[in-house]
Formats: sequence, structure tokens, C-alpha cells
Amino acid sequence: MLSWLSERLWADWIWFPEGFGWADLKDPDVVLPQLPDLWAFIPIAICFLVIRPVFERWVAIPLASLLGVKDKRRVSPPLNPLLEAHFCSMSKHPTQGSLEKLSKQTDYSVQQVQRWFKQRRNQDRPSKIKKFQEASWRFTFYFFAFFAGLATLIDKPWFYNMKRMWDNFPKMPLEASQYWYYMIELGFYVSLLVSVASDVKRKDFKEQIVHHVATIVLVGFSWLVNYIRGGTLIMLAHDASDYLMESAKMFNYAGWKRTCNFIFVVFAVVFIITRLGIFPFCIIHATLVYPMTIYKPFFGFYFFNGLLLLLLALHIFWAALIVRMVIKFLPGNGIVEDERSDKEETESEDEDRSGDRTLKNGHLHNGHTRLNNNRQKNGR
Repeated sequence: MLSWLSERLWADWIWFPEGFGWADLKDPDVVLPQLPDLWAFIPIAICFLVIRPVFERWVAIPLASLLGVKDKRRVSPPLNPLLEAHFCSMSKHPTQGSLEKLSKQTDYSVQQVQRWFKQRRNQDRPSKIKKFQEASWRFTFYFFAFFAGLATLIDKPWFYNMKRMWDNFPKMPLEASQYWYYMIELGFYVSLLVSVASDVKRKDFKEQIVHHVATIVLVGFSWLVNYIRGGTLIMLAHDASDYLMESAKMFNYAGWKRTCNFIFVVFAVVFIITRLGIFPFCIIHATLVYPMTIYKPFFGFYFFNGLLLLLLALHIFWAALIVRMVIKFLPGNGIVEDERSDKEETESEDEDRSGDRTLKNGHLHNGHTRLNNNRQKNGR
């Protein structure tokens, strides 16, 4: 039964164009990608998971200190088991009705309960140092991965004419540089997926998970059917902008406003060119449109390009966020804020008093105080 299912699942007509099959990837005279070679990504991913905390402790923290990254002092809320139980099991943002109920149960005023939840939420938010550590780790990898990938592809004819990625398919020889580029990239994305539970949670958390899974499946599948040339081009197009984004974050956390803004603008331009220009109109065109002129469509063709279109949809989603951020900071010459991150709520007494003034007939608006920070700053 299992043998029958395996034969049907891995049938040549499913994964290869007509006239080709798995037998074409078994040539003793040519080095071709093989399934057993793919497992090298596992020890590589483990190495990344081991090296990362060492890097963050001994490289990222000293670098953060050098750049002037500082965390604000956070006020710990007073110990209150009842409020803590509501925070952990019910809601971190209680409604107005819940605030009033908790106020009666704890003998706190509504404003004191609200302040307690604000301080408690701030306790759970990651510190700037934590965010800087993650950004510097990703920056380091993406920076070296991009230039290593560029060195791997700069002399390849399909780098300049992407239609040539199909030359001599599927018996396209595998070079050692391509092998290591693949394994290291795959190992890194697997390590990101493993560590996602302990990383800073952002508003696009679900999209990041989808992206990592799609990337891992895409890289693994392209290895199995020897879409190596297309795979390397896809990885390079992604790495081209990632290290710029992570460096902009680093300077943002350090408070280097002009440097951050400049790098972010460069990142936005590179992102749009590579992810919304080169990726769909050059790479996807070479994997989706051009092959139909030389091969009949098959399931593997649709599967591979379906993953690419999924990545393109995520690129459009992130491009919209990027444009929103650029629009926000350019007119006011402010500093770039990552819209995917939760902002820390201020805990000053001035803001609490400002929040108190917004109470109408003893009720809060939507369960939260409305703060007028500009009025407070002008009054100081």
C-alpha cells in the first residue's frame, strides 16, 4: 500500500515536464542535487540556534551600548493577584465594564486599575535592547548572505538573462557555491521558525510564519527538482533589502533619527525594486510565463509558482506598510516607527491626569484613556 502511494505521489508526470523524470537527476558524470544532501540544513540550523545567543550576548549588547541604545525605566505595578489573574486569563485590555467591576473588587479607583494594566502591559513588552539584539543578528546574516549570494551568481549567464535558468533542464550541474548558499539559507530560515516563539511578537506575526514556511518549502522543493538556478535568484532578491531594513531598525532603537530615516528610504526603494519589480516581472516571468512556451504545464510547475505568488502577495502587504511609514515620517521629519511593533505606553503621572480629564460621566472611551501628548509637552 505504501509502495503504491509512493509511486503515485512521486510520479514523473506530477513533478516534471513531459519527457523528463527523476531518472534524469541520476547521472554519475554530473553533480546533481540529491535528497540525502538536503539534510545538511539540520546541523546548520542547530549551529545558528547555538551561535545566536552567543552573538546577541557578546556582540549585539556591546554594539548597542556603543550606539547608545537605552531602555526606559519601567514602573512595576503593585502586586495584586486578582488583577494579575484577569490580565493572564481574561484580557490585557479590559473593557470599561470590567474596569469598574475590578475597581469594586480591589478597592482601587477606575483610574488606578487602568494604570495597573498599563504598567503590567509594559512589563511584557520587549525592551529596546532585546529588539536591537534580534535586529543585529538578522542584519549580520542578511548582509553576508546577500553579498555571498551575489558573488555566487555574478558570473552566471542566468543572472543577466533569467530565461537561461532553464538551459539543459533538468540536468543542470550543481556547483559547490550553490550548494552551500542553499543549505545556509535553508538552515537560517528553519532556525527563525524554531525561535519564533521566543522572538519579539509583531503585528504581522502570522504573515511572518507563512513567509518562513513558504520559503522553507520553496527552497526544499526547488532543490528536489533542480530548480536551483531560479531558487538562488529568489533568495538573492529577498536578501537585497532585508539587511537594510534590519540596519534601519538598529539605528531606530539607538535614536539616530537621520541615519535611520536615510537607510529606511534606501530600503524602501530597494524593496520596491526587488520585491515588486524584479521578483514578479523578471523572476516569476521566467518561472511562470516563459516555461509555458517550451513545456506543457504540470503540477510541479503550478506548485512552485503558487508559492512564488504567495510570497508576492506578502510583498504587496509589506510594501503597503512601508509606504505608510514613509508617508508618516517624511512630512514631519520624524523618526521611522516599525508599524508592526507595539509601542510602549507612557507611565507618567501627567498622562494619567490627562487621561482622567477625558472621562465623561465616569466612563472611559472604549475602555482606554485618550492621551493628548502634544498638549502636555507644550505645557511643560
